[in-house]
Amino acid sequence: MERHTKVVGASAGLSAVALAAVFAAALGIVPESLLPRASDAVLEVIPHVNAVLSVTAFFVVGAGWRLARKRDIKKHKAAMGLATLLFAVFLALYLYRVALIGPTAFEGTGLFRTAYYLILAVHILLAVVCVPLVIYVLSLATAYPVDDLPRTPHPRFGRVAAALWMVSFALGTVVYGILYVI
Repeated sequence: MERHTKVVGASAGLSAVALAAVFAAALGIVPESLLPRASDAVLEVIPHVNAVLSVTAFFVVGAGWRLARKRDIKKHKAAMGLATLLFAVFLALYLYRVALIGPTAFEGTGLFRTAYYLILAVHILLAVVCVPLVIYVLSLATAYPVDDLPRTPHPRFGRVAAALWMVSFALGTVVYGILYVI
């Protein structure tokens, strides 16, 4: 039980730091002068790179989920590690761009505007919820031997985290499509 208490504490701390960084960048609290300025061309390509990262992560999380159900733990661990890396790169690029130039404005009107903001709100809510869930599941995976994980909350929380993470990636891709394709 002591190990689980440490996992919960570490997960809570890491989640607080991660979410603070996200909100600091998104709300413009991070001074632009602290970040090196990339060229406009690099800043313009970030949303497109992030769309590819999101779609790739969606499929990698799905594959990892299936691998866990098949009890192919070695491949499951590799897939979820890759998904975490893809998400970390996505998040770093997204926050970097937002900290420098702010979020992309939506120009639509009427019902399309309402639908866009509803999709965006659900995406943001799921993304915020996923951060502590994913950190908790990853913390369990690193704190316990593989043979002990089935007797921890890892499988139950992992299923929830993977499902919500996939929906968040999918909705983020829809937001990208509305902003940059349509």
